[in-house]
Amino acid sequence: MAEQHQAFGRLTDEDQQRSAQAISRPEWLKIRLHAGPNYKELKQIMRTQSLHTVCEEARCPNIYDCWEHRTATFMILGDICTRACRFCAVRSGRPTELDLAEPKRVAEAVVAMGLQHVVITSVARDDLADGGASVFAATIRAVRERVPGCGVEVLIPDFQGNWDALQVVLDASPDILNHNVETVRRLSDKVRSKAKYDRSLELLRRAKAARPDIRTKSSIMVGVGETWDEILATMDDLRAAGVDILTIGQYLQPTKKHLKVERFYTPTEFLRLRAEGLRRGFLHVEAGPLVRSSYHAHEQVVRAGGLPLQSLDEAARRQYLDALLQEADRSAKPAKA
Repeated sequence: MAEQHQAFGRLTDEDQQRSAQAISRPEWLKIRLHAGPNYKELKQIMRTQSLHTVCEEARCPNIYDCWEHRTATFMILGDICTRACRFCAVRSGRPTELDLAEPKRVAEAVVAMGLQHVVITSVARDDLADGGASVFAATIRAVRERVPGCGVEVLIPDFQGNWDALQVVLDASPDILNHNVETVRRLSDKVRSKAKYDRSLELLRRAKAARPDIRTKSSIMVGVGETWDEILATMDDLRAAGVDILTIGQYLQPTKKHLKVERFYTPTEFLRLRAEGLRRGFLHVEAGPLVRSSYHAHEQVVRAGGLPLQSLDEAARRQYLDALLQEADRSAKPAKA
């Protein structure tokens, strides 16, 4: 009997607006939904090329902003995931057959969108021997061939610990290799039952050891029941694995069937988390309520490449971090009447 798909598919624009209005969120998480001309054009490009984006499938709150600025994250290997992580809105079930023409269509969409930095992710494909690594590699090469000089970032699954599959992706030489640890060690089994916290760290560690020239990146979502100290410990684990770039964002419950939000972090707390990450030596930390793994990805590359903090001496670095914390403290104080 065929496995039934969960009813967590793509939202229409109208559904997304109703969903945003129905959820009670702090003021800083209120999103202005506006489908401008670029948004509509990108949506048409995706439909013409029969492509999927994680922006739509995962119900990203930034879709209108990002698409209006002509940035999108392509999701390859279909739109049905073999896993059912409790935070994720992407459909799960039995995937369709591989589309071997997909890499070429992604490259054509990159041309049509005029991108100079592209982010490529996928559903988990535990049904494939290599987890889809060969398709990742083919897509990277197709983009490079069609748009020489385009930066390529990949957000990959864990390939179930198949390190040969990881090497296939590394051999295609993406500019950034991203794999999300998602949450703290204690909550990992609850949040993503088919993944393993230590396996994610091992993937990131192996990637950096095999290709130190490739930037590595990971992401933490907060608000699922973790403590502050656990977030800091996760940062330490990621730095020990050689991760260069870190993103931290607020978890938002896609539907009532998903994990509930345990708490909303304030913008001030995200400022402090950014400072804590920079203090630990990440080349760049993007932290904020609506930050997602590929949010402002092209800007992260520029900021990480400049290494402004790492180029400072110890005293100047401490002064910079102290200024960030002071900014957070000022933000936390209520404005005077």
